[in-house]
Amino acid sequence: MSNQEPLVTDLAGAACSTSLAAQPLSAREAQEMSALFKAIADPVRLRLVSLIACHEGGEACVCDLSGAFDLTAPTISHHLKVLREAGLIGSQRRGTWVFYWINPGVLSQLAALLGGRAGSMAGSR
Repeated sequence: MSNQEPLVTDLAGAACSTSLAAQPLSAREAQEMSALFKAIADPVRLRLVSLIACHEGGEACVCDLSGAFDLTAPTISHHLKVLREAGLIGSQRRGTWVFYWINPGVLSQLAALLGGRAGSMAGSR
């Protein structure tokens, strides 16, 4: 097993360190990662990600998501668009409905970035 930090591909396709503890993020990496964090910083969007991730089969129809919120359909669509544009979720139209799924590589990138930092900081306290 290697002592090096694992690498993942960032949104632009370049390999980057997955841990904040390994080395400081470059300006480009910080910009790209902050866009992901900004997308999930909204409580509605974070809940949408959770609902999609926990849905049976790993994907959810917008009709399955709308009932969980006291929001209009256009508002839910806006939040889903923000998540999709950030790369956190993918979508496909099937007939009159749109189905959404989590892009696991992007969530893994976020988890690895934070997980590496949290693990290294836990030992220093």
